[in-house]
Amino acid sequence: MEGLMSKVRNLDAYPKINEDFYSRTLSGGVITLASSIVMFLLFFSELRLYLHAVTETKLVVDTSRGETLRINFDVAFPALPCSILSLDAMDISGEQHLDVKHDIIKKRLDSHGNVIEARPDGIGAPKIEKPLQRHGGRLEHNETYCGSCYGAEASDEDCCNSCEDVREAYRKKGWAVTNPDLMDQCKREGFLQKIKDEEGEGCNIYGFLEVNKVAGNFHFAPGKSFQQSGVHVHDLLAFQKDSFNITHKINRLAFWRIFSRVQWTQETPSGMYQYFIKVVPTVYTDVSGHAIQSNQFSVTEHFRGTDIGRLQSLPGVFFFYDLSPIKVTFTEEHVSFLHFLTNVCAIVGGVFTVSGILDSFIYHGQKAIKKKMEIGKFS
Repeated sequence: MEGLMSKVRNLDAYPKINEDFYSRTLSGGVITLASSIVMFLLFFSELRLYLHAVTETKLVVDTSRGETLRINFDVAFPALPCSILSLDAMDISGEQHLDVKHDIIKKRLDSHGNVIEARPDGIGAPKIEKPLQRHGGRLEHNETYCGSCYGAEASDEDCCNSCEDVREAYRKKGWAVTNPDLMDQCKREGFLQKIKDEEGEGCNIYGFLEVNKVAGNFHFAPGKSFQQSGVHVHDLLAFQKDSFNITHKINRLAFWRIFSRVQWTQETPSGMYQYFIKVVPTVYTDVSGHAIQSNQFSVTEHFRGTDIGRLQSLPGVFFFYDLSPIKVTFTEEHVSFLHFLTNVCAIVGGVFTVSGILDSFIYHGQKAIKKKMEIGKFS
């Protein structure tokens, strides 16, 4: 047993020196104090990293297929009434959503930007008691109302019982409504009177769109849209106005989840505002493993005015979006205890070794200079 203990003692890599042979110096004390402070600061920094989660960022190819994209928006138009404002969406696959109304809320605003709550939506002229039938006579008590579509009927059984029905039938035909007062439904509902009564008002439109996950655009513009010879156009003749004030403020715009609010304000009255958006799919995974799907985006703005001599552009606010094929992933994770322990050992050992080298250099340097001074060779 004694022999075994002797062999183990011979393996000691840290032989001890009698304290009588220690030589303590002022420079050694200063270096020890400085190295202790450095080790404490580095240890505290490493401990903070260990206690808090770190975020790792990766770029991967987006392989998702057949998904939809939700676009959340909140846009205010201080000088464009809700009755003439419409929302359209379309993409490169050919899918179109014209005059979108589902999941959309419009709030009428006064000239100061306050929401109008007292005035009902159905303002306008009083309705005529006996509307005009499709065959030309007035509605009698024993008849079922079937209004004329004024040549836009798809079949003989089609009826247009409201001004909106007539405008929709015209839109499907690719026709423009030039004078709503010539149509009995629009005259009864006070279509033009409603527009006049809302003169000077604004509109706050907000909600969301569900679109295909492909490049496309959505836009806010006055008038009902329709296709004419393969071209997307808006019917502006019905409003009998020469120009439209498209000043707007974007309170919110997000693709899928809303993490932060963005605000843009554009105050040039008339023209076409274009926002070219690059959408980057993003996945954020927290320390518990819960993944949050969202999208980041960057925006480039462009404005096209209604200059004389140029082809007049459609007044409105257009958002053209395209999706990046690269997905960004953010992953929160904790540093392992073994990694923390390794770094602490590296800090202690590294600082101790460097301070030892520095102390040895200063000690032997001072000793050599002192020796030369004693023999008179130091100059």
